Amino acid sequence: MIGAMATPNLEQAAQVACQACDLARREILPRFRDVDVEFKADGTPVTEADRAAERAIRGVLEAAYPDFGLLGEEYGEGGGSDEGLRWIVDPIDGTIAFSRGIPLFGTLIALLEDGQPVLGVIDLPALDERYVGWKGAGCHRNGQPVQVSQRSDLAQCLAGMGDRICFEWSGRQAGLERLLEAAPLVRSYTDAFGHAMVLSGALDVMVDCDLNPWDAAATQLLAVEAGGACVTLRGARGKLDLIFGSPGLVEPIAEFMQTGD
Repeated sequence: MIGAMATPNLEQAAQVACQACDLARREILPRFRDVDVEFKADGTPVTEADRAAERAIRGVLEAAYPDFGLLGEEYGEGGGSDEGLRWIVDPIDGTIAFSRGIPLFGTLIALLEDGQPVLGVIDLPALDERYVGWKGAGCHRNGQPVQVSQRSDLAQCLAGMGDRICFEWSGRQAGLERLLEAAPLVRSYTDAFGHAMVLSGALDVMVDCDLNPWDAAATQLLAVEAGGACVTLRGARGKLDLIFGSPGLVEPIAEFMQTGD
């Protein structure tokens, strides 16, 4: 067992997070395209795969780091009493895609130190891709380094966006319209899949609005470790709006998104 540490060994912690993702895959993949869907009180979908995967992840993380805090989408707060070190987990980011048989979903794990992400994992089980990074170590996909795009021309970029309704909820409609006017190629590669495509440079930049902490934390770290920029804004409902990717694109799009604020 690894005891609580004032400053954890992040490489070792990343290995533990990957072990947790391995066990989560065992719960997720057998249920893909063979699972019932329920709806939570807030109207969002959930499946037994979400719950089983989070239980598996919690078991690994809590065994290795019993004193760390832990926040998960499905089971809320748990873990130990260490307020400075805290895991944040989304067992299936993209449950809508998962529940409809679309393989563009992922597992998100982040470790926060004093509220700031210092380690992140985006695991895409159906694609067998895993993006891992920790503070100062860069970002790697299946063990190979990846970097964000360095494109800076909005007129030539390929941008990603989350669901349009999320821009409405976050009060960013005016910013979205400015983005669509400036960038001809804007596609809705949502959730963890879209985030991962930015890390590898396949997408040049992405805007994802109205996020919960477990949706955002891994990307906030990984985008920077992949050589990019990540701007976090607070939306109309108090949730997080992320603009991340090529630094030359993040800055003007962040200005767009603050239009009318």
